[in-house]
Amino acid sequence: MNLSAIRVSVWIYLAIFFAYLLGPLVIMSVTAFNSSAFPRATPWECLTFDWFGELFRDERILNGIKNSFIIGAGTVVLSVAMGLAAALMLTQIWPKLRATYYTVIIAPILIPGVVLGISTLVFWDRINRFLGLGPDSFLSNGIFLTVIGQSTFIASYCMLVLVARLQRYDIGQTEAALDLGATHAQAFRKVLLPFMRPAIASAAVLAFLASFENYNTTTFTFGQYPTLTIELAQKVRYGINPSISALAFIIVVLTVFFALLNESIIRRRELAFAARQNKSVGEVTGGVKLPRFLSGNPAAIVLVIFCIGAITVVGTASAYSPDACIQRVTEEKRLEAEQRIQELREQREEERRQREEERQRKFEGVFDPDELTPGTEAPEDAAPDAGDSSGFGNVFDPGNLQSEEDNSAAPEEESDNSGFGNVFDPTNLQGGSEDESTAPEADSNNSGFGNVFNPDNLQSE
Repeated sequence: MNLSAIRVSVWIYLAIFFAYLLGPLVIMSVTAFNSSAFPRATPWECLTFDWFGELFRDERILNGIKNSFIIGAGTVVLSVAMGLAAALMLTQIWPKLRATYYTVIIAPILIPGVVLGISTLVFWDRINRFLGLGPDSFLSNGIFLTVIGQSTFIASYCMLVLVARLQRYDIGQTEAALDLGATHAQAFRKVLLPFMRPAIASAAVLAFLASFENYNTTTFTFGQYPTLTIELAQKVRYGINPSISALAFIIVVLTVFFALLNESIIRRRELAFAARQNKSVGEVTGGVKLPRFLSGNPAAIVLVIFCIGAITVVGTASAYSPDACIQRVTEEKRLEAEQRIQELREQREEERRQREEERQRKFEGVFDPDELTPGTEAPEDAAPDAGDSSGFGNVFDPGNLQSEEDNSAAPEEESDNSGFGNVFDPTNLQGGSEDESTAPEADSNNSGFGNVFNPDNLQSE
């Protein structure tokens, strides 16, 4: 594989890596300018800046930002102080105990944040009860508990940053200061502390960012002072709007701005140092002028372009009104909704008509007039049992309504099909004749009431 192929592969890898790393942030930032009520980049509706105004009108978000800054400031002070003390102790402790001490200091990083939050809450609650303080004391304050809980593991991060700087420190400088009559406090303040200042600044930034974005520990300790992450989590749980995307865009912009500013300052110092070196040589060779702020400083050029673009966007946002576009999109949505409703109505009407036709076909198949002509029986698949199709026996069978001759000739087992014996048999309603004497004894009491309703019993004396 030649060198050009390797370079192309490296650039492709970097493109994929940064797309994976920064792609979600870019997409979320784009959703802050879409007029859709839910954060989405597609389909694009209208360009709008209203979500930024919605963000600054959200009292919960603003209160969360304020609490995050307060807690972050307290965490920075406490974490940097503990981290610096741990770093100094690590460099001066007995070498045989250094590994054990390092393990103890690093342990909070390995403990889950949930465990740290619960343990902080329980421990300080016990201390509060032991001292006899009320539930509204400072030991139960959400800001105090959150600062303590976050500092337990953020101090370890600060310690790692400061130890890396201390490893480059020459202890001979402190000894020289002590030999010249300085006290240990003066040697620390005038010799060691200036050397540690860049590392302290880096540790402070790291501590603030770790505190600002922490959620696992804070969710158990915030009390009545929810941070920004807590508020965002609650908003995501109950529904969000693109104002969250506007907040993400602002955070990304500020991060890029400060990164460019820091890079331009570092580059400016390097250029100044190179200019001083060239000037010292230039006393013999003719000298070189100090370059300008933008000369040889790409970060400063990008920073200036970035600031100009931000000012342009802000000026455009103040004069731009998306009302016409939003009204047009709303009208299109309304027409689309009406069309969709009409299509659903037509679809339901078509389904109803098909069900009616299917029901009519089944009805005509079961009750075919050609098969139900007088004197014929219904098909077997239409009626389950011809002898008891109605559920009342064969009472309403036309054969039971024949003349008296047919009834007299009916078999004996069919004389009680109606469920009331032979009470209403026309032969029982005749006068006292030879039919009564010739009636079978078994039929004399078929109704279950004896011969109460026999016409002979109603005659006169």
